[in-house]
Amino acid sequence: MITIIAAIGANNELGKNNDLIWYLPADLKRFKKITTGHTIIMGRNTFESIGKPLPNRRSVIITRNKSYQQEGCDVVHSLEQAIALIKDEEAAFIIGGAQIYKETIEKDLADQLDITQVHQEFDADVYFPTIDNKVWKQDTKEDFSPDEKNKYKYSFLKFVKR
Repeated sequence: MITIIAAIGANNELGKNNDLIWYLPADLKRFKKITTGHTIIMGRNTFESIGKPLPNRRSVIITRNKSYQQEGCDVVHSLEQAIALIKDEEAAFIIGGAQIYKETIEKDLADQLDITQVHQEFDADVYFPTIDNKVWKQDTKEDFSPDEKNKYKYSFLKFVKR
């Protein structure tokens, strides 16, 4: 089972200047809970924005740079190579960035989408691909109001293939 996991703004915003554009502790806590114990697949820029391998997860980094190495991580040079590494795993997560999300969706490699929808518009320079309702069906939705820790209204959405 390959799941794309992402937090997106009202207009599919993902980030700006290789960084998150909001701080939503509830989303970070959920991300940790869902991905711990599993493989996370990401592009090099996403890894570098995180800065280190995340605890209790296998990190697979995709980069075109053949000499790139990162201690504690598997480095591959294509999405297909990353998928080959996890073929025997029960669950793995594509965690970004925008190009990796786009390629995963275009090549029809994901089984589900796990999306945190932040109900706010943001200034961004990278965007999540449009979720095609002919391909994906919303399976679950949990809505949350802003609180003392989470500044924005948000929803946790799960999409499955039609």
